[in-house]
Amino acid sequence: MWGRFRKAGERVADALRTETKSGGDKRPHNLFEAAAVYVAAGAEDDQERADEAAGWVSPEALSFGVNELACRAVIALARERGESPRTVARELLGLPTA
Repeated sequence: MWGRFRKAGERVADALRTETKSGGDKRPHNLFEAAAVYVAAGAEDDQERADEAAGWVSPEALSFGVNELACRAVIALARERGESPRTVARELLGLPTA
């Protein structure tokens, strides 16, 4: 039973493992680092950097990381402005207030 459990854990770890950085740094990129670089590159209109970051993790992991980054950003802005996250999210997207 523990063997199957260990194999399942190894599969999850392999799914989250990414390529290593070039140069002397052998630490792999994690999904939050990839999401941060991907979103920042999009904001700076740097398609090459966004494509590079997208290659660091699986599309599913990148999607999760971008979603988590968006949630944290909206919460931080809402606290800063003293507004609800819903109001801030709608304002950021240019939607009318509900």
